[in-house]
This record gives sequence, C-alpha cells and structure tokens, in this order.
Amino acid sequence: MRIERENPARPAEMVGSVPVTPVTAVDELVRAADHRFRAWSALPLPRRLDPLRTAAAALDARTAELAALLARESGKPVADCRGEIGFAARYLEWVCAHAPAVYGATELDDAAGRLTTTPRPYGVIAAVTPWNAPIILAVLKLGPALAAGNTVLLKPSPLAPLTVTAVAELLPETTVVHGGPELVQALVAHPLVGKVAFTGGEVAGRSIAAAAGRALTPVVLELGGNDPAVFLDDFALTGDDYERLVLASFATSGQVCMAAKRLYVPQRRAAEFLDAYVAAAQRILRIGDPADEDTTMGPVVNRAAVERISGLVRDAADRGAELITLARAPRGDGYFADAVLARTPPDDAPLVCTEQFGPAVPLLTYRDEDEMIARANDSELGLGASVWSADEDRAFRVAARLEAGFTFVNTHNRTGMSLRAPFGGIKRSGFGREYAEEGLREYVQTTVTHAPGVFRPGGAGLPARAYPPGQ
Repeated sequence: MRIERENPARPAEMVGSVPVTPVTAVDELVRAADHRFRAWSALPLPRRLDPLRTAAAALDARTAELAALLARESGKPVADCRGEIGFAARYLEWVCAHAPAVYGATELDDAAGRLTTTPRPYGVIAAVTPWNAPIILAVLKLGPALAAGNTVLLKPSPLAPLTVTAVAELLPETTVVHGGPELVQALVAHPLVGKVAFTGGEVAGRSIAAAAGRALTPVVLELGGNDPAVFLDDFALTGDDYERLVLASFATSGQVCMAAKRLYVPQRRAAEFLDAYVAAAQRILRIGDPADEDTTMGPVVNRAAVERISGLVRDAADRGAELITLARAPRGDGYFADAVLARTPPDDAPLVCTEQFGPAVPLLTYRDEDEMIARANDSELGLGASVWSADEDRAFRVAARLEAGFTFVNTHNRTGMSLRAPFGGIKRSGFGREYAEEGLREYVQTTVTHAPGVFRPGGAGLPARAYPPGQ
C-alpha cells in the first residue's frame, strides 16, 4: 500500500508515492532505533556533528532539484521552496556551531561541594511534521535531536511526504515512517519513545498530548495561531513595508501557523491603510503555477481547503463584511483560491476568531489602544503577533501586553525570524520552543552528580534529619 501525492496545481498529475508503514511494524522500528541510540549517543559530539555539516552542504548542492519537487507536491512557489531548503541548511550549520556550548557538561567545585550537570539525550525521538513547511519543520527537530545523541523516527504529513523523505536520507540515525493517525498514536504510545516533537494543528496536538500523557512521555508542541498584527496610530509604512505585510499573510497561500491573520488598524487611519494595502497586494501577489518563478502565491493544499476557505469568506460576507479581492486565482482544476481581504467583519465571525489557514484575512478597526489589546488577546491561541509603530520603544511596551509567544516589531512571519530567537506558543498554541539554544535544550535532560561539601573529607557533616544548608 502506498500514499500517492498529487500536484495541487494540477490534481491529475501524480508527483510520486511513498510506502505506508504498517502499524504492526512500529514496535520493531522503535526497538531498532533504541538499539542504535546506544552507539550513536556514545560517539563524541564532534563525530555526531560532522554528518550534519555534510547534510547542510548536500542541501545546498541539491537545492534546485529538491525545490522543484517540493513545489510540485506542496503547491508552494518554487522560489519560496528554494528559500526554505537554504534556510534548513543554515539551521543545520547553526546547530553545529552552538551545540558544543549547550550539550557540554558543567562542573562546580567549591566549599559547598562538587556538582556536575550533564545533558543526556532522551533516546528515541518521535517527530511528527506538517506539510506546509515540511523541510525546515523537520530539520528543526532532526538537527538538535541528532546532535544531542538521540535517534529519530520521523513521520511527515501524507500531503507532502516526498521531499522531506529525500532530505531525511541525508541525515544519520533517522528513520522515516509514513501513515496516518493510527501510526502516530502507535509511535507516541510506545514505551521506548523518549520524547515526542510535533508541529501541526490543535486537534492533532490534543490527541498526541493525550497519548503521550498516558505514557508519561514528554512532548514539545508547536500548534496553530491566530496572529494579530496591530498598527498603532503612529505607524509609518513605505510601499515595501506594505508588500512585506501582504506576504506576511498570503505567502504559502496563508497556510502558515505564524502568518498575520488579523489586521487591527486605528479607525482614523483605516482608509489610508486600506488604499496602500490593496495597492501593494496588487503589485506583489501573483497567483499561479508554483513552478513559475513569477508566482508569489500558489494553490492551497487540497480541495477540502478550498471549500473550507470559501465557507469562511461567504460567512464573513453574510455577517456584513465587505470583500475585497486582492488577486484572482486562475480558473481550472487546480486547488486555487482568490486572495481576499474582508473589511470589518464582526469579531465573532469564524474568519476572525478561528485560524483561517488560507488566503483570506480580516481588516478590523479600533478606537483606542486598550480596546485593541483586549480584542487582539481575545483568543485561545497565542502563537505570534506583531506591533507596527514609528516608535520602537512604544511598540515594545505594547508587545508586552499582547498574549503571544513571539511578537514581531514592524514585520511579521518569516522576515522577522532569527536563529537566535526561541519560537513557540503560549495558551493553546503549544509549549516548548524551537530555534535558539532553548530549541537545542528540548532534546536533552539535565542529569546531576553532587557531593555535598559537608560530607567531603574535612566537612562538618549534618545530622541524619537535617535539611540542606542554604547554599
């Protein structure tokens, strides 16, 4: 049995297929990974990092080939696919540069005693990744997990399994498995899986967290977001700024967890903002074949996504929103959707209060800062946000009031990311972090060896019922 992947721009075209991993094979695969973990984790750190550097170089050498495949299976424009693959290579290099500082042992030896802390890998990591950015979201887990000494079972999405499988073959101690929810549940529940790393939707995240909880297996979850982009009354945007803002919502056809999904603009500047935003969208958005270098927005992932997004847009219109078509999709069999701005739908419209995950964005107006903060925070999700202001200090003060794991200033989405900045959500957007040293630490446990000074030669000792001294 195989999983076949169609081209969402031309659904009649089958891009490729991968074999389904039987659920009955999970036990053997996990046990084999656990066996290999013993030897892999025993290698000196430099020996574990060398293959990661080799993989980064291979990604650079094969970028054009892999980007073409990724564009065909995911619908993401090929230029964006090249960017994702190059970014994944840079992240592997970053891991290699920073792993020695994070994964090394530390020791204190003073009058209070001798104390060593040693990071130890978990063992087998079950990594479950989505389709919308399959390469970087897999490498964010594989890089630190492998550097730390873990082995990995990687389960990519059936909606984009091909390129990530090819990339995983470049990395050591990584086994790729393919399947659906039953396979995921079997992986997560296996007693030899030391930790689960998941990026994806809230529904799947709840299921994974529940299964991991029953097994007492730790998890890192990066789930969805309904990111507000808030514009203070002093915002000063150029044409380039507006183009960057448009793509912060519509890149990958809006199918990005950290996309700008709600735009909050002061009432007195709403008309000015709208005119500039629409003009920028008309300049920058080109919906078409993802293999075309001029395309900036491809199809959505499948027909169900088209229908879901269309339903959100119709509902917003029924509730009184003015619909503004920013770019029209080509007509045909592909899973294309128009890029739509919905002007002032009510806050309880699903387009506003749920994660759209598609090319439709609400433009909302507000009267004062306190009102805007309250509305922006009125969500169970708390992944990202952005504040736009001519006064950076003011933007940071407002950012401190927003309920988000990551707040951008004067940008949003991938243009605001940094390898040194930990990324992850609060509230129902998950827990744990990726990127930065925090992302590396997710794949090790701190173990301690301690000889209290009072019990070392010459120490004064303590009575049997004593509590430790305050040092």
